[in-house]
Amino acid sequence: MDLVVEDDSRVGCVFFTMSDDNVRKAVATPWVSFCSDSPSLAPEGVFLKSSTHPRAYGSFARLLGKYVRDEQVIPLEEAVRRLSGLPAENLGLERRGRLTPGHYADVVVFDPNTIQDHATFDRPHQYASGVQHVFVNGAQVLKEGEHTDARPGRALRGRGYRLMGRRV
Repeated sequence: MDLVVEDDSRVGCVFFTMSDDNVRKAVATPWVSFCSDSPSLAPEGVFLKSSTHPRAYGSFARLLGKYVRDEQVIPLEEAVRRLSGLPAENLGLERRGRLTPGHYADVVVFDPNTIQDHATFDRPHQYASGVQHVFVNGAQVLKEGEHTDARPGRALRGRGYRLMGRRV
């Protein structure tokens, strides 16, 4: 309780309760879409004062490198669908998640042979590698692996999704 009081109730913790076999089963389940529940962080400045979960830096690269390329749990095309179109559909994000005329151009260009997460529990503040370009709303925000200083993103509101019959 002293930590909660001292840190204004912002004490985080990590539980090691998931086995890699169960993660593989979830990845192989066709209706499971992929996400991260961690905020975006920079490996510099004030962010280094506290630790974070490695998924803050490597969730998607881990899926694409480990479970798609290395272990071949699912094909690359299926992983991309479950990282883009499926979650957009589940959340009701209109004109998102697909490369279709009239949709917003949110695009990640990565090398499937080199994409790799590097963050660990001991050293979580490490960017993944293998992503060359990122476009958000049609504007390039990552070019040859470097941030362009563009910030075209905006908050999105979907229709929500249903969890056991309830709207969340």
